[in-house]
Amino acid sequence: MSDYKNIIVAIDFDSDYEHIIGKALNIAQSVNDISLVHITLPSIYIQPYLYGMQEGILDDGDITGIAREKLETIADKFGINKDNLHVKFGDVANEIRQIATEIDADLIVIGTHGRSGFKLLLGSTANALLHGVQHDVLAIRIKE
Repeated sequence: MSDYKNIIVAIDFDSDYEHIIGKALNIAQSVNDISLVHITLPSIYIQPYLYGMQEGILDDGDITGIAREKLETIADKFGINKDNLHVKFGDVANEIRQIATEIDADLIVIGTHGRSGFKLLLGSTANALLHGVQHDVLAIRIKE
């Protein structure tokens, strides 16, 4: 039986998050031990790439609301308590570390693509997360 009782699963909607949630559920003692986290980038990060498009097309509140709805759908599918959902915007690694500290997580589960050099072992987000984290981290390899 696992010693982990408060597990954060970082969700990237564009990856195989079901595989990652499955691994976390295998470790957890109960589905109630799982919290899902999704971090979005503030619109200011991507506004420069939308040159020529209508101004104000992206709103952080809208982006966060849409992400919350997606996370709720995923939670329903896996039976995860909606009180255990966290959607924030900002630097992904920093926000995950902050949430982990706030909810006193035992383990952070994150997917990794890993492509080249040291990133062959860990993706850039997983690598950034490891720097300064005070929690155990399980990096799950995402198959391409």
